[in-house]
Amino acid sequence: MKKFAKSMISVAILSAAVASVSAPAQAADKILLKTPVAFGTHLPALGTPIKWVSEQLKLVSDGKMKMKIYEPGKLVSPPEILDAVSSGKVNSGYSTAGYWQGKMPAAALFSAVPFGPEAGEYMAWLYYGNGMSLYQKMYDNAGYNVKVLPCAIISPETSGWFSKPIEKPEDLKGLNMRFFGLGASVMEKLGVGTVQLPGGEIFGALEKGAIDATEFSQPAIDQRLGLHKIVKYNYFPGWHQQATVFELLINKDTWGKMSKGQQAIVETTCKASMTNAIAEGESMQFEVMQKAADNGVEIRYWNQTMLDTFKSKWDEVVAEKTAADPFFNEVWTDLSTFRKGYDLWEANAFLPRAQK
Repeated sequence: MKKFAKSMISVAILSAAVASVSAPAQAADKILLKTPVAFGTHLPALGTPIKWVSEQLKLVSDGKMKMKIYEPGKLVSPPEILDAVSSGKVNSGYSTAGYWQGKMPAAALFSAVPFGPEAGEYMAWLYYGNGMSLYQKMYDNAGYNVKVLPCAIISPETSGWFSKPIEKPEDLKGLNMRFFGLGASVMEKLGVGTVQLPGGEIFGALEKGAIDATEFSQPAIDQRLGLHKIVKYNYFPGWHQQATVFELLINKDTWGKMSKGQQAIVETTCKASMTNAIAEGESMQFEVMQKAADNGVEIRYWNQTMLDTFKSKWDEVVAEKTAADPFFNEVWTDLSTFRKGYDLWEANAFLPRAQK
């Protein structure tokens, strides 16, 4: 009886130990990511990537991982996504880091950089340079309880919709304009009053005269917003956003409960989304541009004076921001060092582009 009692106690202890070890795995057996998004999923290459991710996660995981998407403002407003994910109000969110530059100045460098890297170079720095370690470090240092994953990227945007031609820097002075990220600081140096409006509010603001001009995204996306119905001069190139990165934020507690395999599924799906998003975006812009004249839109390319002016003002912005914020300086220095090395490859490997 004593031996039996001892064996039963041993079994009980062993069972308890196994239960305690397997409990986190069981808790993470099925994952539901509740994901408010900053961009409507009807917007091609801007909102569609996260919808694609939600579909792929379910397929790749055989239904054990799911993502429920909440359109902008339905559960959490776009400006509140970072705080909501960090606090655990929701366990994930989809946005772009440029929205957080008021909280963390360097955040804009992980979103879009004026005269900055194109998509291939940007991804090279993020994945094979120091980009990702700095990206996560930024959130950690600021006290945010989030895991960050780049989850979509698009190529250049248009750099402005105007109601009149802009031939010289003085033509910008006094305009009120919707503008995003670090490019807004450049425009402000040229006398433009800037505001960062969500996409759904831009048409109404233009229609009411609250803003005189705007930029938002690529031609196929801008068309969905109807910008061409009000402003008729569309300027290129997108000097302020040669590529734009979008992020999936996951609450760190949720991330920690995932198995290594589940984490890999999310990471790999987001990497696949980077490819899918840029391919989708690249596939649809030229058709919209070909029909621009039918809508009374005149496509214009900035003259050299304007491009030189934008660049000189950007250099001033960089000098100010690197002096004001040590971490901005750390990220900028690392990115610049990587780009100087990349220049050797880029200058020799690629054909020059013809301008039309």
